[in-house]
Amino acid sequence: MTSTGHQIFTIAKWEIKRFTGTMSKEVLPIAVLLFILLIAATGLTQQSGIHMQDDMYSVAVDSDSSASIIAGDPRFSAYKIPKGSLPTSSGFDLVISDNEVYASNTEKGLAALKALENDYRRYKTIIYNREEDLFAAYPLWIEENYVKSEIDFVATQSGERAIAPPNPNVNPVPEKVPAYVEPPGADIGITKEELRTELITGENADTRLSRYTDVLAPSGVTSEFKTPAQLSPPLPFDTIILVFVFIFPLYFTSQFFMMSIMNERIERSGEALLATPVKNWAIIAGKGLPYLLMMIVIAVILTAMTSGNFIILLPIFPVILFFLAFALLIGMVSRSFKELSFISIFFSTVATSYIFFPSIFANIHIVSLISPLTLVIYQMQGDGFTVFDYIYSTSLFYLTSAVIFYIAAKNYKEEGLFNYHKLMPKLREFTETVISKKRTNLSFFGISIFTIPFVFMAQLMLLVLLFNLPMPLSLIFLLISAAFIEEFAKSVGIYTVFSKRPEYFNLKNIILASFSVALGFLIGEKLLLFATLAEISDSIFGAVLFTSLQVLWLPLSLHFIGVLTTTAVLKAGGRKFYIPALMASTVVHTLYNLYFILGWSG
Repeated sequence: MTSTGHQIFTIAKWEIKRFTGTMSKEVLPIAVLLFILLIAATGLTQQSGIHMQDDMYSVAVDSDSSASIIAGDPRFSAYKIPKGSLPTSSGFDLVISDNEVYASNTEKGLAALKALENDYRRYKTIIYNREEDLFAAYPLWIEENYVKSEIDFVATQSGERAIAPPNPNVNPVPEKVPAYVEPPGADIGITKEELRTELITGENADTRLSRYTDVLAPSGVTSEFKTPAQLSPPLPFDTIILVFVFIFPLYFTSQFFMMSIMNERIERSGEALLATPVKNWAIIAGKGLPYLLMMIVIAVILTAMTSGNFIILLPIFPVILFFLAFALLIGMVSRSFKELSFISIFFSTVATSYIFFPSIFANIHIVSLISPLTLVIYQMQGDGFTVFDYIYSTSLFYLTSAVIFYIAAKNYKEEGLFNYHKLMPKLREFTETVISKKRTNLSFFGISIFTIPFVFMAQLMLLVLLFNLPMPLSLIFLLISAAFIEEFAKSVGIYTVFSKRPEYFNLKNIILASFSVALGFLIGEKLLLFATLAEISDSIFGAVLFTSLQVLWLPLSLHFIGVLTTTAVLKAGGRKFYIPALMASTVVHTLYNLYFILGWSG
């Protein structure tokens, strides 16, 4: 093992000791005991079920036939009453007398009535499934074929109108010639008794509940033939379960890494390690390694408990890196645990939304592929994913994580860790460390390239949030917000240098800096867009986000003019004119996009 590798593992062992030492000897046994009790309670619940709703409703019945309807439903507590009893002022939630149902005029009574309706529907299914002539009970059979949505977007070309509203005075004409479709045969390929057995097996299943519980623990029993009451369309909202099962524990674990960094800053316990000849990135790697392994183990355990398909660990891994990278950055920039909590909650909201919202549209819209969780869904559904899908979904997570780890490593030193400046000045200081005073314009070029993953991630987040809004409102919002994000990203290096060295921006350097930023941004977005985001760029929303990528000189001119506008306004008005400078460059950028998208070029 190399000396650096030995240093990393030594620091990792120290971090494990520090982590276990945060719990006192009195607290640790209690935590272990609570963990064992939690496992035992989970096992008991799995064996015996949850009985919180047992005997919730009281019902009075005057016949055994009426009682058989609710038999087996633990929510009802049934009482026998004489025939002809009056239901008024009985004190029961429901009264079934002379084949009539009476509900008390309370919320509980109405809820009991709804539960009875469901039980009666299930009771009728049980009766039908035991009819001698089963095909008379179910005279109509429908074959279901779920077809995966394959939406082929056509991108707008330069100078062509992207929005072509239909003519309301002309009837729509189908693109293909109508053709005769052969009807399915009458033979369903199963005997009557086999069908009866299958229907009886699934008649007591609550498909609305099992569709979610089976995501976590598949029952292994699937029914090919179902009654209408048992049908449940394959909605992508099943991913809600996956978000909580996979994402929440992983993010929660990353918080320990964040708090470890924050503790070292507040207690100044990391000063001794910084004084050693160990490289900054090795210190970060050593401190983060235990949490990385912990999160991988958690993901493996969750995978084994759910699908057992360990391929899903591949798209989960970049999410783990993403959480750790931001945990490190948040721990380094926060001034107190209060501020750390606020920033981490904000990040968790944004990050979870970016990961979760797109996956809701799995199998529906190509935009879902920007989330690695969509690949998890595909794999658990049995569809799998390709290498291109993997690159497409995870590249932004890998790239943003790499950039954040790099910036953190550059600033993991005493002056970066142990000052308590506000958030924005702190971020400017972090950015300043990657800007060379001798080669400032070259630094602008590099920073512009490194901001591309963050720009695309923010723009794709906007796409997910806005594409369901009605047209053309969604496109208008997307045009303006996407342009603002790009102009803000391009101004990061410019504003950082201007805050410290405003004298640098003479006429010559303003032009050179603007060109360096524009060229770096163009190269970065070209490489990343064509490598990973080709499908979204082919949609109408992709046309809005990436319409500037026409022939090379056009987007280069756009980026140059945008940065030049920002820099010139800053030079004229000073730092207080930063927001007006961004607004001015956003207007220029938006007008450019409108020029091509709406066909103003003729």
